Amino acid sequence: MLQTWIHRIKPEKEQRLRAWLEEMHARADAVRDSFAAAGVRAEQAFVISDGAGPLLVYVSEAADHAQAARAYAASSLAIDAEHRQVMDECIERTLPDAPLFDVSA
Repeated sequence: MLQTWIHRIKPEKEQRLRAWLEEMHARADAVRDSFAAAGVRAEQAFVISDGAGPLLVYVSEAADHAQAARAYAASSLAIDAEHRQVMDECIERTLPDAPLFDVSA
């Protein structure tokens, strides 16, 4: 199952967030360890601008997103602790998002 989150990025933190996403890409093995522990199959992140400032669009695929969120929140993996810290630092707020179209085969 796919799930998407849309976050408003603090404008002064956009470059910090972009640098972190690049670092996560470079540390893909550590990210995969986190995925294995949380039951996540894949994630993608996009930074876009909607004219009112930068947005982070985060897409995740997991069988059970609630379980994945609990595992991530409880994780002691360094990559997860760093990710939580960067997100707390860079995200202004999460925008409400409910898909208008959601169909699976």
